[in-house]
Amino acid sequence: MIPRIHCPQGLAPGAHVALPEAAGHHVARVLRFQAGDALTLFDGCGGEWAATISRIHKDEVHADLKSFDPVERELPFAVTLVQGIAAADKMDWIIQKCVELGVASIRPVAAKRSVIRLSGERMERRVAHWQAIAAAACEQCGRNRVPRVAPIVDLPQYLGEPGGDNEGGDELRLLALPTVARRLRDLPRPVGGLSLLVGPEGGFEEGELLAARAVGVEGVNLGPRVLRTETAGVAAIAGMMALWGE
Repeated sequence: MIPRIHCPQGLAPGAHVALPEAAGHHVARVLRFQAGDALTLFDGCGGEWAATISRIHKDEVHADLKSFDPVERELPFAVTLVQGIAAADKMDWIIQKCVELGVASIRPVAAKRSVIRLSGERMERRVAHWQAIAAAACEQCGRNRVPRVAPIVDLPQYLGEPGGDNEGGDELRLLALPTVARRLRDLPRPVGGLSLLVGPEGGFEEGELLAARAVGVEGVNLGPRVLRTETAGVAAIAGMMALWGE
């Protein structure tokens, strides 16, 4: 199988590019590729390039772009996962799996019951780490558009933002909530995309739920079993794929 490498610097016809340092190390030291071997490169903005390794020097790998394929592997509707921040390993897993399933963007939010608190430089490093996980998941699953992981905001700040995360005024805003009767199958296929709000390990407090409802976020039940925070978003997106397009 030809390795897929994310090259965020931008790609153009006939370009000669240097792979990112970590990717170069993997190709040269782990895969032990040689000059002339094939790669697939993508810059995260859509489509992918067939490329050939032109030179390897230690961990420096250079490649020549050959042909462009505009193939897309996105969901037919844009999904934003608004995830209550969970413990580090759980958050990594959530981002990886939801990107594999096709989520268009990720909004980490700090809720009152979030088990970790991040701010300043530590927050910036964590968001950069999550963005790298999203890019690596795209390399693995074949997606050519890398979802953006937004900076962390408090839940009230997110709820106070005008409009939704996706373009257009018809966005459906959902909240995973086991106490309501409405199921995904009861909802029409979204026209302008949707956002899904998932609570942290301890769930949202009642005041947070009231604030969400006040700005038009609708509760949706994902089944008779209470799901963990790392399961809810994955299960919901898989259900949306089955109901509305894949």
